[in-house]
Amino acid sequence: MKQIDPCTLVLFGASGNLSRVKLMPGLFRLDALGRLPEKMAILSVGRGEVSQEAWHADIKGMLDAKFKKGYDQEVFKRFIARNHYHANPPTDPNAFEKMKDVLSNEAVFPQNLAFFLSVRPSDFAQVVDQLASVGLTNEDKYWRRVVIEKPFGTNLPSAKELQASISKHLKESQIYRIDHYLGKSALQNILLQRFANTVLEPIWNKDYIDHVQITNTEMLGVGDRTQFYDATGALRDMIQSHVLQTLALTTMEQPKALTPEAIRAEKIKVLEAIRPIPVDDLKHHAFRAQYAAGEVNSEKVPGYLEELGDSSSVVETYAALKLFIDNPRWKGVPFYIRTAKRLHEADTRIAIRFKKAPLQIGEGQHQNWLIIGIQPRECIKLEIESKIPGLDINTRTIELDAANRQDGDESVDAYEALLLNLMEGDNSQYLHISEVEAQWRLVDPVIEAWAKDRAPVHQYPAGSRDPEASKVIFEAEDQFWRYSIALGGDTH
Repeated sequence: MKQIDPCTLVLFGASGNLSRVKLMPGLFRLDALGRLPEKMAILSVGRGEVSQEAWHADIKGMLDAKFKKGYDQEVFKRFIARNHYHANPPTDPNAFEKMKDVLSNEAVFPQNLAFFLSVRPSDFAQVVDQLASVGLTNEDKYWRRVVIEKPFGTNLPSAKELQASISKHLKESQIYRIDHYLGKSALQNILLQRFANTVLEPIWNKDYIDHVQITNTEMLGVGDRTQFYDATGALRDMIQSHVLQTLALTTMEQPKALTPEAIRAEKIKVLEAIRPIPVDDLKHHAFRAQYAAGEVNSEKVPGYLEELGDSSSVVETYAALKLFIDNPRWKGVPFYIRTAKRLHEADTRIAIRFKKAPLQIGEGQHQNWLIIGIQPRECIKLEIESKIPGLDINTRTIELDAANRQDGDESVDAYEALLLNLMEGDNSQYLHISEVEAQWRLVDPVIEAWAKDRAPVHQYPAGSRDPEASKVIFEAEDQFWRYSIALGGDTH
């Protein structure tokens, strides 16, 4: 357990949904687990005036909503005593000077400061400017860290512009670009399963692997986020961040040590080694679609264009890319990454198909698969061929299936892990600017090409499987989208 310095966490947007659902309950859980330093304070910053008593009552409401079975009242007393509220009205030109005055009370607020910006992306740079203008980012005596929620920019130019603005005031070591996916235990486990097992690492390369699929699918639609989604799309929303980070962890070289710097260095190398997607042959490397009306869990649901109320939209709710990594380990291996709304199953997984075995018995012998389940089930499964008992020589697929999460294991929300990392000064689960830029550099040309092509987008019924037309990106006739990790179910 790392020693954490006494510190103050300053939460901007404290009354917003993220704070209510994730941050406050997450901090309470960390306190209950004994992971917060004794001298640690939380200053919640909002636009309007709220009394200390009213804010404490509001926090109690957040915890009651999250922990339906109740919680330890002694822990609650300790936690509520850490919490303070500060009004920061946008109309007050001296608001940040007043905040500095409040924070300067060392008897209440430890001077190591972490600022969590749960604000609109358009406000990130402005808030950092204002913090710097009153000296709150200065590290002369104490550490100062700033958490910036995704998205970090909406394309490469805007990401560079945001970086140029905040790096006037902050060193890279002070900037914590959060991607909550990286806080998931199952994702962090990828590195350990790869490098802590002799049985896996020697075959984790082009000599043995046919192709790799990284999948993030949902049964949900866009819901009430239609306007946001139509300005974003699946490629920006999921692939540019979560899916490419999963790819980096799956493909990176072993870091020299399990330090933040070493892990980040290897992720950056592999992301920068991804071959640019050829825009002049986009149809064989990228596929997009939108969900139409259909049925999910026996319930009829409308299509995306109906929900949006605009039949001219070409924004994708399904996106699939074929990528190649130009380095010695992965030369020539296709990586198929996809994300979708309103598909027939909700699943996040890495599926690795190995090359054909040297011994082939009859037609249709299955190839080996290794599947790492991230959610809803955290598991690792290996499918191998085995002789069917009897007089004839025939094989069938058997599975070695192990759950990563077992009874009694600690259940930690991604934000809890990332908040702890923030206070510890461990930014290995946060994004380096080089990772952000490499990810935007890869997807920007596809986003631009799709935006220019105004032809109607392929439709797939809600609740269905991948559109048949998406197979255009496959390199070989015998490749198919891998589905459920349950053997016996239809896998393709």
